[in-house]
Amino acid sequence: MSLTPRQSQILAFIRDCAEERGGVPSLREIMEEFGFSSTATVASHLDLLEKKGVISRQAGRSRNIILKDLAPRHRDQGKESMAIPVYGMIPAGLPEGQEQETDRFISVDPGTIRLPSNAKTFALEVRGDSMIGAGILDRDLVIMEMIQPRHRDIVAALIDGDVTLKRYLIEKGSPFLHAENPLYPDFIPAQELLVQGVFRALIRINR
Repeated sequence: MSLTPRQSQILAFIRDCAEERGGVPSLREIMEEFGFSSTATVASHLDLLEKKGVISRQAGRSRNIILKDLAPRHRDQGKESMAIPVYGMIPAGLPEGQEQETDRFISVDPGTIRLPSNAKTFALEVRGDSMIGAGILDRDLVIMEMIQPRHRDIVAALIDGDVTLKRYLIEKGSPFLHAENPLYPDFIPAQELLVQGVFRALIRINR
């Protein structure tokens, strides 16, 4: 079962805390990291993550989150991880020209992001705030898969020669790009709309 962008962000934060600090975060720490109004909201997200099988929780403990696949990654990091190239930055704002860079890679667990090991993937660093309604923030890393998009997918797209990260919509047979921020307009191609990748997962960079 796939994760929503917000669920992917929460899972990534839990994993970062477990791997970097040696322990999972508390409900309050998760609440403060994501700006939730209460720990009850955090508990609701954790309930969904538990139902999807990526975490479990131990009763009677304040820091009770157990990551299902944390131990295997530490035991055999080479076999569990996949290297994904980071092709520079992508505007989550107004489209603009972008050159690809291939000298940087990130290592991820394909099981966590629900991708087959042979999937054609790449990552991009987000710049801008046009996708905040989908939980994608400035400086986040988005992992994209090179497949055909479907209606409502979040995509990295080349629109009339410029690249951007937006939601892919089809209306009356014509595709266009939609921002998840009311401050931005829809982007309707004058000549060309080429989807380069479909959003699959998000990695929140520690700020």
